Amino acid sequence: MSLVSIVRAGSSHPNSVREAIERSLHLIGFNYERVFKNIVIKPNLCYYYDYSTGETTDPKFVSALVDVFREHVPSDPQILIVESDASAVRCKHAFKMLGYVKMAREKNATLVNLSEERSQIAEVKIGDKYLRFRIPQTILQADLLVNVPKIKYQLGVKMTCALKNIYGCNAYAKKYVYHRSVHEAIVGINKLIKSNLVVVDGIISTGIETRKLGLVMASEDPVAIDSAASTILGMNPKFIKQITLADKEGIGSMQFVPKGEAIYYIRDIFPRRRIKNKMRMLLASIYMSLME
Repeated sequence: MSLVSIVRAGSSHPNSVREAIERSLHLIGFNYERVFKNIVIKPNLCYYYDYSTGETTDPKFVSALVDVFREHVPSDPQILIVESDASAVRCKHAFKMLGYVKMAREKNATLVNLSEERSQIAEVKIGDKYLRFRIPQTILQADLLVNVPKIKYQLGVKMTCALKNIYGCNAYAKKYVYHRSVHEAIVGINKLIKSNLVVVDGIISTGIETRKLGLVMASEDPVAIDSAASTILGMNPKFIKQITLADKEGIGSMQFVPKGEAIYYIRDIFPRRRIKNKMRMLLASIYMSLME
């Protein structure tokens, strides 16, 4: 079973967030002493939503994460922050509008649009489906790929966290072509691209409402952390297809050991979806699906 840390920051102040990230990594025994020449960070920038909506990864959270690596990793690695174009989103606009250009300049990090990078075609079989993806060289050459997702409900896949965030590493912009086999596509891209570390930005979380939750989670297993995230959302991971399929394909383990805060306490305070709001969530999820 894989370790999943669950920590709450005392406030949204950068120092408090940084301390929560450090504690999260400590609880899973993350080893900073490995030699990393480059660290690639993949936030969730699904659309032009400000971080205050809980839909996208806060640049201040990534900034705090960069500070943690700068302090603890002895090899002084190059740090790259990556995202790809999607059907209705252009990376260069998202980076600028969402505060990443300023943050990267301040932290001496490099922003990379994966859709403009050199990439190679890779094919993978998941179940009875063959899928092709464009895998960027930047991802293939990463010494440490850090997946920094959000926890959210989403139609079609029920929820999104670590596994779905790697879907954005596919350099092919027109991702809607995968929607008919979306579960297999999510698992396929994760089979080709392995998250070495997942650090969840749950400082502001969205469900039936947007709430300052102060949550930070970490794991070296994307399947385990998605299982924990689905539990927090009030769902049984055994009924989340991409999680069970990823477990079957050997990407990670659904079984996890929580460290830190009690997971059921976080579940009870998370702004969980209610039945009476299903139509609103349905319409919002359809819109988000079309935007990919």
